[in-house]
Amino acid sequence: MKKTRTKKTAKKSAKARATKRVVKAGTVSHAASGGEAGAKLTFNHAMIYSQNVERGIQFYRDMLGFKLIEDFRHEGKSVYARLRAPGGDGTIALHQAAPGTSVASDGVRLYLEIRELDDFCRKLQQKGFYITQLPKMMPWGWRHAYLNDPDGHELSIYWAGENRMKKSVMKAAAKAANA
Repeated sequence: MKKTRTKKTAKKSAKARATKRVVKAGTVSHAASGGEAGAKLTFNHAMIYSQNVERGIQFYRDMLGFKLIEDFRHEGKSVYARLRAPGGDGTIALHQAAPGTSVASDGVRLYLEIRELDDFCRKLQQKGFYITQLPKMMPWGWRHAYLNDPDGHELSIYWAGENRMKKSVMKAAAKAANA
């Protein structure tokens, strides 16, 4: 008995062929990521250019608690380091900037989350670190503190709590701020 192809099976078959072609070509498109295991894009790390990688390591490791997982040296000097956040799998990489190159990162901010935000900020202050904005409830319902790393890259240390995946909670935050 011969199988009859329906429009539905023909569409599935065409999609499967297209997915194979896209993956074979070495790219992953929206068509190829249709729920297949391993086909979803993941975030690996953020690269932070630094004038002094050693100083950056000291800040992220000693002040913020990151774990140094790689320290590549050239002529005895750190030129690249990879660090993992103390909670979770998130990593950052510090990369030596070329001499005279600006490391300004206007428009980019790293967000690091901790439940005990106020205690964490107090401990940073006790270590002599300057926090540009102490923890404060923001209009979107998250508590934020702001600070800069040694190269001037802005960081937000925050706690989102139950508001993490909610759409705008501006009204609730304004009510809480005025209470």
